[in-house]
Amino acid sequence: MADTQAPGRLDPGFSFGAAARFAAPIGLGVVFLVFFIATPDFLTMSNISDLLVSASILLVLAMGQQLVVTVAGIDLSVGSNLPWSAAVLGYAYTSGWGLAVSIGLALLAGLAAGVVNGLLVARLNMTDFIVTLGTLSVVSGLTLLLTSGNTVPVNSDFLRGLAIDGIGPLRWFWVLAFVVAALVGFLLYRTRTGTYLLSTGGNIEAARGVGIHVDRIRLIAYASSGLACGVAAVLFVARTGGADPSLQTDLLLSSIAAVVLGGSSLFGGKASVLGTVTGALLLQSLINGFTLVGISQYYQPIAVGTVVLGAAFISRFQK
Repeated sequence: MADTQAPGRLDPGFSFGAAARFAAPIGLGVVFLVFFIATPDFLTMSNISDLLVSASILLVLAMGQQLVVTVAGIDLSVGSNLPWSAAVLGYAYTSGWGLAVSIGLALLAGLAAGVVNGLLVARLNMTDFIVTLGTLSVVSGLTLLLTSGNTVPVNSDFLRGLAIDGIGPLRWFWVLAFVVAALVGFLLYRTRTGTYLLSTGGNIEAARGVGIHVDRIRLIAYASSGLACGVAAVLFVARTGGADPSLQTDLLLSSIAAVVLGGSSLFGGKASVLGTVTGALLLQSLINGFTLVGISQYYQPIAVGTVVLGAAFISRFQK
């Protein structure tokens, strides 16, 4: 006789899967409480403002990663695409091409890397992990060649103002990051393309069967991730004052963790823009709090890596 479940009892796997959707807001609340107790400087307006500014770069990257994960893919190349786009901006600006042209070229550089990923994955049906890992290495090498391995200073009043100015209490970094998040949310939940992205990630063969051009949809996802890297690169240069050619592995890991912690599934077909925003804030709050309480920076990647592992565990229940 088949087993029956007692009335009022929830299946453990189901209940955990439902609870996993709230991992990011619960974690963010815990982090805020812990660091509020640990240091009075954490919940000051100036620190929260700085926290949001530093989280903006991660948030923009995570929005691009969100679209790729939605179609059951992954983009490992963001760790090198960001410095590549920043290097193009720095090289163009120091060559006298003007700031507007330099920013445009940075966006195109990020987009180009994303398009290459999309073509290889969608058109040639290559494994996304291998493709984006290979792109990470190739683009990293191109960045080093372009910059000779040195940081390229970008002295621009406009970019400095972008990092420190705003409208009243609202900093431009926050505004831009949340505009990007709003655009991704609109794309996913209010457009036909968004429906196709979710359908392709949910069941690619079924999506193909109903006439969705899944190759085109996957290309859009990877190209969007590349464009997000270009936008994040502009913010990165504005905040640091230069184009650093170093791999941004921490941002790569955090962009994936933010998406999964936010309730999206690595198996595709499920997305949560608000959850990803919360996940990005959680990760950046963790690093910010560590810095304030004087914990060695060597412990920060351990903490972030632990969160990534936790996000991978949670993803088992998001299928």
